[in-house]
Amino acid sequence: MPYVWSLVLLAVGLVLLALLLVRVVRGLRRFRSVQRQVVDDLNDRSGLVKARVAGLKVAFAERRRR
Repeated sequence: MPYVWSLVLLAVGLVLLALLLVRVVRGLRRFRSVQRQVVDDLNDRSGLVKARVAGLKVAFAERRRR
């Protein structure tokens, strides 16, 4: 009879572990989605900064020629 309680406790522990793993996996998916959005946004902004710097270099070069 004491083995029954041990098996019940083990089953409850496994169910709780499964629920915890499901929540962690969902959280990781959300985190990865947000991380991808942030990386894409940073890449876009850094591209704009590079374009502005290139434009300034051209403008300075034209100004020096005059």
